[in-house]
Amino acid sequence: MRQVRSTRNRVQQAGIPSRALLTGVPVAVAGSIALTLSAVPAHAATTDAAPLSVPRTFAATAASVPRVAALPAVRVTTETAPATYTVQRGDTVGRIAARFGLRTNDVLALNGLGWSSTIYPGQVLKLSAAAAPAPAAPAPTPSTGTYTVQRGDTVSAIAKRHGITTNAVLSANGLGWSSIIYPGQTIRIPGAAAPAASVPAPAPAPAPAPAPNTSAGGSHTIAAGETISSIAKRYGVTTNAVLSANGLGWSSIIYPGQTIKIPGSAPSVPGLTAEQVANAQLIVRIGRELGVSDRGIAIALGTAMQESSLRNVTFGDRDSLGLFQQRPSYGWGTAAEVQDAARATRVFFGGAGDPNGSRTRGLLDIPGWESLTFAQAAQAVQISAYPDAYARWEASAHSWLAALG
Repeated sequence: MRQVRSTRNRVQQAGIPSRALLTGVPVAVAGSIALTLSAVPAHAATTDAAPLSVPRTFAATAASVPRVAALPAVRVTTETAPATYTVQRGDTVGRIAARFGLRTNDVLALNGLGWSSTIYPGQVLKLSAAAAPAPAAPAPTPSTGTYTVQRGDTVSAIAKRHGITTNAVLSANGLGWSSIIYPGQTIRIPGAAAPAASVPAPAPAPAPAPAPNTSAGGSHTIAAGETISSIAKRYGVTTNAVLSANGLGWSSIIYPGQTIKIPGSAPSVPGLTAEQVANAQLIVRIGRELGVSDRGIAIALGTAMQESSLRNVTFGDRDSLGLFQQRPSYGWGTAAEVQDAARATRVFFGGAGDPNGSRTRGLLDIPGWESLTFAQAAQAVQISAYPDAYARWEASAHSWLAALG
């Protein structure tokens, strides 16, 4: 009883009529209401306001609580993506994509870039793909023709490119499945099915610029995107001829603005291709520079013909490579060095100018090589499993030397 009276007194002191206790509201709840209504909001002014009255229902109490205004939605704006964008200092692909509301992956894909690619100020990036043109009708394949093998080609890839079977190409060229083709080799392309009559003829291509006259050689300043092979093709000479004329190898790097020598067109030598003639010229030129006799140069020509068919090949028995099939594992140089035709030729001749020094023994290092037979002299350098095979090229080698001077 004392506890009930004490509670009633506290409620009255809070300004709550005592009849609230008689309307079925528990004493503890009424006390809580009193405490809640007696609190002054932080933003209210302190006044001598009249005592608050107790709402008749909890709904009325809830309705009297001020509502918090909803925060306005935050809208992120992006710029309309242009067709292209010029990279500025500090840009990244991710920032550019976010700026125009694009996905980074899409921008990378449009520009042929990867996650590790580097962009630079002034570079122009595509930000939208042009509408895909209607697929062009396949160009008609000529009924017959020839094809010059490029580095990395295979017979099956060439056959697929010309829309014919691999067996057809093999048969047309007298080749088998184990035959080896090499860059610069010309092969016949047999007839293929003619295109349908309904296929429109392609628009005539613009007339190509006349090929420069290279009979006396010259020079060329490299432009962006050019390669040694494309330059050689433009001037009607072999890639090996350009490499040799500039002391370059297959792994050498060229750059825009660099000036390289263009050798003169190779003379025609019966029985030899343009590539073989270019390599023969290289051997003759280096032999002359080193003061090697005609017989020594002929031995080098015959050796290269026996070992590689006078081609700077990228394959051979085990790790043998290049014109003279020199083996890196036997100390003749690295794989790149033995495929450098000029260096390989100097190593074959040996002597005081041998790039290998005393690691290997060249023709000029063989005591009394002048008195050896053609095959014996070649074998003394090469140490081949077929020592007598070089003899078959003796007469031909002397005729090639006579033709090349």
